[in-house]
Amino acid sequence: MKLVRAIIKPERFEFVKKALEDKGFIGMTVSEVRGRGEQKGISLQYRGGLMTVDMLPKIQIDLVVKEKDVETAIATVTDSARTGKIGDGKMFIIPVERSIRIRTGETEV
Repeated sequence: MKLVRAIIKPERFEFVKKALEDKGFIGMTVSEVRGRGEQKGISLQYRGGLMTVDMLPKIQIDLVVKEKDVETAIATVTDSARTGKIGDGKMFIIPVERSIRIRTGETEV
């Protein structure tokens, strides 16, 4: 199993969630996070002055998927999150040793 962690623009979240659901990826954990990358933040005009916001709001989506479904999950997120502009986000693929269902104690490797 793999953990697919996607960090995307908040305005793309509903598109990504719908696309993942359509491909059968129902379970996910979603967090509101802040961060920056190559974009290095943005400058805004505020009360007559220039203000730099360097930690931008993002959405982090975590999915644990079977090894055979990793490429489908990656393609689904990429296709639905992409705007073609800087700041579209990033994905990380992390090995998952096992998962344990708390209710039943069932283990999946």
